[in-house]
Amino acid sequence: MKLKHLMSGLLALSLLAGCTGGIAPSPTPSVSQEMEAHNKDTFAMDTLMSFTAYGPQGQAAVETAAKEVVKLDQLLSVTGEDSEVWALNHAQGQPTVMGEDALALLTAAQALGRATDGALDVTLYPLVKAWGFTTGSYQIPGKDTIAALLENTGYDEIAIDGDTVTLPQGMEVDFGALAKGYAGEKCVKLLREQGVTSAILRLSGNIQTIGAKPDGSPWRIAIRDPESINNSDYLGVLELVDQAAVTSGNYERYFEYDGVRYCHIMDPSTGAPTQNPLTSVTIVGPSGTACDGLSTALFVMGRDRALEYWRSAGGFEVILVEQDKNVWITPGLADQFSLKDGLGYTLNILEE
Repeated sequence: MKLKHLMSGLLALSLLAGCTGGIAPSPTPSVSQEMEAHNKDTFAMDTLMSFTAYGPQGQAAVETAAKEVVKLDQLLSVTGEDSEVWALNHAQGQPTVMGEDALALLTAAQALGRATDGALDVTLYPLVKAWGFTTGSYQIPGKDTIAALLENTGYDEIAIDGDTVTLPQGMEVDFGALAKGYAGEKCVKLLREQGVTSAILRLSGNIQTIGAKPDGSPWRIAIRDPESINNSDYLGVLELVDQAAVTSGNYERYFEYDGVRYCHIMDPSTGAPTQNPLTSVTIVGPSGTACDGLSTALFVMGRDRALEYWRSAGGFEVILVEQDKNVWITPGLADQFSLKDGLGYTLNILEE
């Protein structure tokens, strides 16, 4: 399946759930009203989120967005005992009725899993736990433990029949690689329905924009330098208009043992943290859900496979950063991304 079709399909699919209505028309706003920023911060999905919208409906819109991400967090949490994901993971192989949001994410996860030949797999949660990434008590599991846990993974083993989902006993799903992108994408739709034409939503490493800034200039997003200490420096600046951008990197959650860094991004083929020269991957495209999933999948693939996938699939743009300080960007970002001077990185623009 070509990704440009998959991206548009996921965009439609992931927004099936619960987005209603709009508001009554209001008088034509003044220029000052259009330029006024309305802000809302909230904590959800284990991160601080920040929403900014412009225009007379902006404050109501960002309040709506904040409520939506909190609701999704409660529904999709892998650890919250009242969540739909918890119920599914503890159903012991019995069918479980799921709501629209969880169903949309499960369907998107399977579509992206197939499209990336398994580089994205939402059933790796038992392995994430075994390596200690859920508790911070890091360890390197034995080979037999990893092999046994891998037996209970596989996105295609998730059976979806209408609103009923069945997992094989012992399998657990986790939407950590998709939930923020999905939440941001859903909030974009909510804001548009309320008449917002200029907004930026920051959900940790997930950025969603509506239109441009009120003055017509693009949003300027700092991409973190993977080698910075305490998130103190940025690699470069990405300009966005009406797009999503999602970054995954090996600096977010990791531990080191005998000089080897083990990051939280698991390789489904090995059951271990991904090991390759990439330090971060940023995906830019129209669908936050797809960008979120692809940032993880392409990180797992490594540079060569990731670029081969981009060339064959299309429909999105990429920034790849490697340990040797080479930065690779796809041609569509040549006029959107600028590298910060003085950090020693080399910018390479890929060929089609």
